[in-house]
Amino acid sequence: MSWQATVLTLFPEMFPGPLGLSLAGRALNEGTWSCTPHDLRPHGLGRHRAVDDTPFGGGAGMVIRADVVDAALSAVQAPADVPRVFMTPRGRPLRQRDVSRYAEGPGVVLLCGRFEGVDERVLQARNIEQVSIGDYVLSGGETAALVLLDACVRLLPGVMGSDESGVEESFSDGLLEYPHYTRPAVWDGHDVPEVLLSGNHGAIAAWRQKQAEEITRERRPDLWSAWLARREENEATAAGLSGQTRHTGV
Repeated sequence: MSWQATVLTLFPEMFPGPLGLSLAGRALNEGTWSCTPHDLRPHGLGRHRAVDDTPFGGGAGMVIRADVVDAALSAVQAPADVPRVFMTPRGRPLRQRDVSRYAEGPGVVLLCGRFEGVDERVLQARNIEQVSIGDYVLSGGETAALVLLDACVRLLPGVMGSDESGVEESFSDGLLEYPHYTRPAVWDGHDVPEVLLSGNHGAIAAWRQKQAEEITRERRPDLWSAWLARREENEATAAGLSGQTRHTGV
């Protein structure tokens, strides 16, 4: 079965958008994954199919109604094991481990907000994950949904040309990726690092690891601190297992 993405949105014409091109588009045409936009508007109320209302407690803007979202979720009838995700700047940051979890499952249902957001009650009642792609505000959740889908689709089997492409990249082991170089070996007076031309795979691997560590330390101290803590924990665990082995005489 293909990986199924369902998107609840007021602008269904935005999908698949750019995901209909390149590798994601080819995988879409081949049936590796599907993208089904579901319009929220038909679930609106009254003559004008209103989907939003003024916020309780006052304040600017409008809020998408809980009953509208609930009706849309019921209409798509996604299996219980498919994650429901609301794209919002107040959600937890989207991480590569989240992307991997979504990609390994049967698919995902994405809720795209507009206006001031969605009534909190339906998010809690329907156990909807709240996810953010960054500390900034967009006009709506559609662009964020495209980002999440792109990150997931590229991990699906057969989408990328090489399985290694999904492993040796930023965040796969907690570090940012090392720099890349290709022909020509000398460009505008700048040389490719000599180690990459050496053919010594061990030295190349060590150089890339060092570069990844330095770049992460300089550019993302948050990732660097987490990586150091994880490394120390792994080393402590390994030392404990080694001591246990010696104690038992194995």
